[in-house]
Amino acid sequence: MFAKKTYNGTLAEQYHLLSKQLDALCHGETDMIANYSNASALLNQFLTDINWVGFYFMKEGELVLGPFQGLPACVRIPVGRGVCGTTVANKETIVVEDVHAFPGHIACDAASKSEIVIPIIKNDEVIGVLDIDSPIEARFSSEDQVGLEKFVTVLLKYV
Repeated sequence: MFAKKTYNGTLAEQYHLLSKQLDALCHGETDMIANYSNASALLNQFLTDINWVGFYFMKEGELVLGPFQGLPACVRIPVGRGVCGTTVANKETIVVEDVHAFPGHIACDAASKSEIVIPIIKNDEVIGVLDIDSPIEARFSSEDQVGLEKFVTVLLKYV
């Protein structure tokens, strides 16, 4: 059973604990949707000052909405379009301090002001992305990027 947890220590230590929790949640579970659903819920309770967290998966050459926490979202995103599609095209994490300044940004939630998108890469192929939005400009730090990339690495063990 899980209960809402207060995280202590440095941000790096908090992300380390978060990744350990994800590992424990996914251990022994083979269903991808269950694991991604728990991962989005875990991130939603851990991260402060966010308004959306979830996953998109590559299907038939485009990103398709997967498990998430937040308001209803865009269902399909072409590769190369918006922050998520650009992340897929570049195969690298993108941190956007001001989404309104990002060329071609797709506004699913008008309250979003910053965003981080981490590619999920298996066998050198992008299979999806982790997308997190915040109503605060410049919400995501380099420490967030490192911690979230580690989180995705743990999740990949169960995909």
